[in-house]
Amino acid sequence: MKIKAIIIDDEKMARSLLKGMLEEYCNDVEVLETCIDLPSGVKAIRKLKPNLVFLDIEMPRYSGLELLDFFEDTEINFSIIFTTAYNQYAIQAFKLSAIDYLLKPIESTELEKSIERFRKSTQKNDYSILKENLKGNQEQKLALSTINSVKFIELTQIVFFKAEGAYTDVYLLDEKKLTVSKGLKHFEDLLKDNSKFFRCHKSYLINTDYITEHIKSDGGFLKLNEKYVVSISMDKTAELYLKMNWIYK
Repeated sequence: MKIKAIIIDDEKMARSLLKGMLEEYCNDVEVLETCIDLPSGVKAIRKLKPNLVFLDIEMPRYSGLELLDFFEDTEINFSIIFTTAYNQYAIQAFKLSAIDYLLKPIESTELEKSIERFRKSTQKNDYSILKENLKGNQEQKLALSTINSVKFIELTQIVFFKAEGAYTDVYLLDEKKLTVSKGLKHFEDLLKDNSKFFRCHKSYLINTDYITEHIKSDGGFLKLNEKYVVSISMDKTAELYLKMNWIYK
């Protein structure tokens, strides 16, 4: 089945390039219209009812993030792939929110991957979380996809991640546990620029704010939030002490 798409971008060259790439690399996508700003994009969506909208964020008068403000929840029967030239800090907000994006200049392989992700997606995204994370709030949220839903969890509420084969268990401050169908390496990469999280063992990624004790016996353990005990590798101990600026006597 053809994917019906609309492109919204204030740059003529960007609109033309993306349309051309879709025609060349994604022939199952039909571009219904290209729009120069948000108001014209809203009109096109109402009229043409696309499945997918390619949306630039930085545009005159309105930000692309304001698109959904023009629609009632019942009217949002389309998905969004953001096209952006944002810096790496902002890209982290997209990753945390599990919202799809294409970084300009757009590469054909990344475009094909985005279309494939759109085809496989069955869950409705919450773009309000992206807005919050893009503001750079201290309480950033992480989108965790479970079997039945997507949970949006503040990073400060996560005590640690534990590897369980191809899955990861996420232990929260309220003692709840979420199981996510992503490996631990996914979360390590996602949070590599967040100074609070530390890979202390092949099976554990921890929030260092909740370390309450280092137990040196039997190879080494860390107590977290006075409730959990996790292993720490011998080669990670010195790294952790240095990271935390702990003085060892």
